[in-house]
Amino acid sequence: MTATPVSAPTPDPPASHIRTGRSGEDLIADLLTRAGWQVLDRNWRPSAERSAGRGELDIVAERGGAVSIFEIKTRTGTGFGHPAEAVGPEKLKRLHVLSRAWAWEHGRAEIPSVDVVAVHWPAGGAPRVEHMSSLSWH
Repeated sequence: MTATPVSAPTPDPPASHIRTGRSGEDLIADLLTRAGWQVLDRNWRPSAERSAGRGELDIVAERGGAVSIFEIKTRTGTGFGHPAEAVGPEKLKRLHVLSRAWAWEHGRAEIPSVDVVAVHWPAGGAPRVEHMSSLSWH
């Protein structure tokens, strides 16, 4: 009796909201680079031994010695509201905790600021970007 080889399942393509989010992050990383920022990390997560909570930082970038965290929210329509509405007080607090963890893991004395970037990108249309800088949660 001969066994039929079993092939590994083909992974499903990313869901459309994942592709939309990745497209927005790619756009903002490119715009930041063009504006003189150096992208230090993308989709950074704290190391396992560091109990900074869960989550990730979309983009960590530096310009002129200042480091900022960029949380990117991309929407193709208005069905889920303004992109920045996805960053409420709890999410903002988590981003600040993660920014401190990033600074600690990278030996930085200064804590990065937290910015939110809303990308409105309708299907077949040009993206429109809104940047809200140095947001606080308290």
